[in-house]
Amino acid sequence: MPSVEGWAASSFIHMDSPEHDRLRRMATRHFGPPHTPGLVTGLEGFLTATVRSLIDVLAGKEQIDVVDDFAFPFPVTVICHLLGVPRENEPRFHLWVNDIMNSIDYDPKTDPKEKLDNGVQARKDLRQCLGELVEQRHGRPGDDLLSRLANDDDGPDGRMADADIVATAKLLLIAGHETIVNLITNGMLTLLRHPQVLQRLRDEPDLVVPLVEELLRYEPPVQIIPWRAAYSDITVADTVIPKGSQIMLMLASGSRDPKRFHDPDRFDPDRRDNQHLGFGSGIHLCFGGPLARRETQIALTELVRRLDRPRLVADPPPYRPSPVLRGPIHLDIEQGDG
Repeated sequence: MPSVEGWAASSFIHMDSPEHDRLRRMATRHFGPPHTPGLVTGLEGFLTATVRSLIDVLAGKEQIDVVDDFAFPFPVTVICHLLGVPRENEPRFHLWVNDIMNSIDYDPKTDPKEKLDNGVQARKDLRQCLGELVEQRHGRPGDDLLSRLANDDDGPDGRMADADIVATAKLLLIAGHETIVNLITNGMLTLLRHPQVLQRLRDEPDLVVPLVEELLRYEPPVQIIPWRAAYSDITVADTVIPKGSQIMLMLASGSRDPKRFHDPDRFDPDRRDNQHLGFGSGIHLCFGGPLARRETQIALTELVRRLDRPRLVADPPPYRPSPVLRGPIHLDIEQGDG
């Protein structure tokens, strides 16, 4: 077994073509259409059962935290199931993700160094565990994503290297987790601020499809992508951006461009022609988007249906300090008679 450092390959979201294209093709062969078209629909029962089991615990509580009690544990459970992580290992994955997410907002001026150290150790432990799981899958084909990637010798690009499988699994677990937490939480906060839309969703469950698209435009989980660079001199709005310049893509701003969207600062689930930037664009368009959409659709539909007269405890809630990932750290709501 290689050392932990040997598994530290970068995921393909940090790569350019042609290496990005090769690794993305290999991953998406087993993550959705056209090669595995039934992946997301095949998870419908599991997603619904997981959401309902989490809400069952909340049903009798007068006050709940949408983040800690629901939005945080849900996507970890889903990705572990998708990857094929044994159920007995899942609690460790929850702890590792928690430590990693806490370390992202580390502030050396106010936070104990233990917060950063825990995140570093969690990344190492996660890489080690994923590497061991990949090794165990060799020669043992199965339906889970790790098994598919570890035994795929038939694709045009060959089999993905183990280090790249680990990096792809980490990408799904960490990046996929944080975006879903923020999207669900931002969605519930937006609905509580627009009670007439919340009631419409109760009465018209099919509204959830355009509603989630409007959430991705109006309050996206990823607001900025700061790690792009210009390949050549480009002109934008009569301004020349020199080749090699660092570029920050303001996705949230673009999705509220008044030249593109009518009344862009209004939350409107009936909005037509809603080509937002909530999942990015181009070759780096989020390849987990179809799963993220369905997770959020099911989560919001069930929360609205099951919670009893939910209302905000504080508005605005406390937010994480990151300008890249936007979402409340906690979203406390009361339900019932109060």
